[in-house]
Amino acid sequence: MKGIILLSVLTACFVWLYWGNTSIQTTKITICSEKIPVPFQGFVIVQVSDLHNAEFGHGQSKLLHAVKAASPNLIAVTGDLVDSRHTDFQKAMEFIDGAVKIAPVYYVTGNHEARIDAYPEFEKKLVKAGVVVLRNQSKRVERNGEYLRVLGLDEPDFIAKGNANKRVRLVDTTLKNTLSDRNSYTILLAHRPELFDEYASNRIDLVLSGHAHGGQVRLPFAGGLVAPGQGLFPRYDGGVYESGQTQMVVSRGLGNSIAPVRVNNRPELAVITLQPGEQPASLGGAGPASP
Repeated sequence: MKGIILLSVLTACFVWLYWGNTSIQTTKITICSEKIPVPFQGFVIVQVSDLHNAEFGHGQSKLLHAVKAASPNLIAVTGDLVDSRHTDFQKAMEFIDGAVKIAPVYYVTGNHEARIDAYPEFEKKLVKAGVVVLRNQSKRVERNGEYLRVLGLDEPDFIAKGNANKRVRLVDTTLKNTLSDRNSYTILLAHRPELFDEYASNRIDLVLSGHAHGGQVRLPFAGGLVAPGQGLFPRYDGGVYESGQTQMVVSRGLGNSIAPVRVNNRPELAVITLQPGEQPASLGGAGPASP
């Protein structure tokens, strides 16, 4: 009897872990700001982050179905589409080839792209497929005569590999040099949430980030356990954060990297809807805000 009970418990744990690593959770977030142009009311952005060569259905069919179901106006890919330890460009391109048929795709690099020698060839494939690759560049997105800007911050490890202080200085300088139009509503695609202070000090309106993998293991009432660039009990592990006029959405991402298993932390697809209007009251510095 004890053996049967133990086997049942182990089976239940295995099924729970398998479901928790393969079942995509769609998180709906509404972002309000008086700077959002009125024609962009209801504008939907689907954020895809940290795929790390994970496969969701044959040819990424489950992931693409979830993206399409959200009826996006724009798809934002915020880095680590591939994994430097077991790089599979085909799995990444299966998603990309399907995504560009759904909505315009905007892409920025992550730290894993910075580690791959063959990344330049992969970028050529992305561009050929129709992806807007933003490497410290911004693009106007227009709607009914008005516009907002999407700015893409290149992964700082292409230049400041492993040097945290140099990384901070590089990001701050890059943003100051790139933000030429400060009157328009600006959405920044940037892989690293731990650089939120730099994003906020440059008065970015909305940041879409990833990298933290939701803390990999999520503990009840405590949040994520560990994240790259933040260590134990990361401050920015997933959700919405505010500092001054800046809001940041941190996706828990879809795939895994060093740790092969997520615990209490399903793969996440963030669906962000823009609404013109007053931003919720500040929480007094950087902190999580309600979606």
